[in-house]
Amino acid sequence: MTFHMPSRASALARYALIAIISIASTVASMTVSAQSIVVASTTSTEQSGLFPYLLPEFKKATGIDVKVVALGTGQALDMARRGDADVVFVHDQVAEEKFVAEGFGVKRLPVMYNDFVLIGPKADPAGTKGKDIVEALKKVSTANGQFISRGDKSGTHAAELRFWGLAGLTDKMGVGYQSCGCGMGPALNIASSSAAYVLADRGTWLNFKNRGDLVVLVEGDNKLFNQYGVMLVNPAKHPQVKVAEGQKFVDWLVSSSGQAAIAGYKIGGEQLFFPNAAK
Repeated sequence: MTFHMPSRASALARYALIAIISIASTVASMTVSAQSIVVASTTSTEQSGLFPYLLPEFKKATGIDVKVVALGTGQALDMARRGDADVVFVHDQVAEEKFVAEGFGVKRLPVMYNDFVLIGPKADPAGTKGKDIVEALKKVSTANGQFISRGDKSGTHAAELRFWGLAGLTDKMGVGYQSCGCGMGPALNIASSSAAYVLADRGTWLNFKNRGDLVVLVEGDNKLFNQYGVMLVNPAKHPQVKVAEGQKFVDWLVSSSGQAAIAGYKIGGEQLFFPNAAK
């Protein structure tokens, strides 16, 4: 049997073809990776497990990757003001409407809601248990109970300060009041290790594993309503904003598919967020 060695020319042609295929593959890969956006959001959407559940569904529907930067709401809005995000998904309606009024956001759309809950030690030394968050905080202050505040300009922190204000105790939280300047998960960890009270969003609480002796003590007060909104960052302020891809994310969240995905996220059979996009 006779073997024929390939000619130098044919070998070079083959290598050239392989190189072309490799380059085409790299370009295609770069094109796919270019389909991505940055979303500035809250720690609660990340630490509740919602984003790890939601984003694969969005990518399946659109092919767009989402990089989430999870911060307190105030920090997320500041990040967007600098033009470092394409979309903001947060939960402080007053701050969100101000963000839009200042021209940094195109339009605020409601997406979903859950509620805040007051968490504390099962023994409840301050006697807070019930449905009235304002009365509960008055009792924590009177008892000089240990209270962990996020202290990070987050939506949860803003709500907490609102409640202290309604109680007339903005500067009289008690000697046990401690500001951690941290996210919801770390704040819950500190409360767990020190048997302290803490205001939390229900989503993060349900996904929190290191509960120790902590339980929900106050829930069901209408004041504890926790609304989330989404906004495309205004390209008139920041031309680098990925408008088409960012708008697809906004549109998907408020679509029937996105709303169904939000409603479908549960832990132990309990729903964490309730869709309420404006129709």
